[in-house]
Amino acid sequence: MVATELTRRWAVAAVGVPLVVVVLYVGSWALAGVVAVLAAIGADEFYRLVRRKGVRPVAWTGVPAAAAMPVLATIATTPRAFGAYALVGLAAASLLVLVSMTFWRGAEGEPLAAGGTTLFGAVYPGLALAVVPLLHALPIQLGWSADGAVAWASVAVVALPLTATWVGDATAYFAGSAFGRRRLAPAISPKKSWEGAIAGVAGASFGAVVWYLVVQAVIPGAPLSPMIVALIGALIGVGAIVGDLAESVIKRDAGVKDSGTLLPGHGGVLDRVDALVFTLPLCYGFLLLLGTTS
Repeated sequence: MVATELTRRWAVAAVGVPLVVVVLYVGSWALAGVVAVLAAIGADEFYRLVRRKGVRPVAWTGVPAAAAMPVLATIATTPRAFGAYALVGLAAASLLVLVSMTFWRGAEGEPLAAGGTTLFGAVYPGLALAVVPLLHALPIQLGWSADGAVAWASVAVVALPLTATWVGDATAYFAGSAFGRRRLAPAISPKKSWEGAIAGVAGASFGAVVWYLVVQAVIPGAPLSPMIVALIGALIGVGAIVGDLAESVIKRDAGVKDSGTLLPGHGGVLDRVDALVFTLPLCYGFLLLLGTTS
């Protein structure tokens, strides 16, 4: 059973990783479109989980709102501009939800639960995935890219949180399976152990350093060093654990193992972006801080 699941995971990775690289290299609206679709699917998965609890979210507002966030991040690639666009977008979505609650659902339609879950379901995958276009634009804005390697610089910067998160996740899985004894959060995710978590943080840090050694030639202007990158990787490793546990709480409340069945062996979109919900914004904030203070 475990071997079959691992085979499926490796098969999906073998196809998915090259596709991710191609989409990141092309960038622009190709990247925005792919990320927007993933955000929409993630929001829809969240609403399916919510419905299992008897709550009826306003999916016709939440799903487009989630998809709109990566698109807005592609149009407005600086934090200030994106913040303004996202604020207007969320305000519009909030008003639409209020109108729906008032005129179509009424008091008997559980407006508090429906409205709250609708907005959270849009922000949960949408805001995190909107960071991908922001990260993609960062090396151009900060002048980090090497001459003639602008596209690869963007690929490299987005690859940092992806690499550290995935290496950390794999390290935690194998170390936890082999050496895990002390449960990390037994009431939330019984299989996760402190041993696996510590190994995951170390693995994420190691993955980040390897990333730096591979890509430093295409981002020569970045104020990075192996020590700084190792610290970023460790923070990503911690964020990945928190994100994983957060989604585990949601799935446990809904009584399901996976958020969806889109990816064989991987579950749904939310199962794949659970850690990235934390690690993408953490990495973006850290890199932005380094780039603007150096």
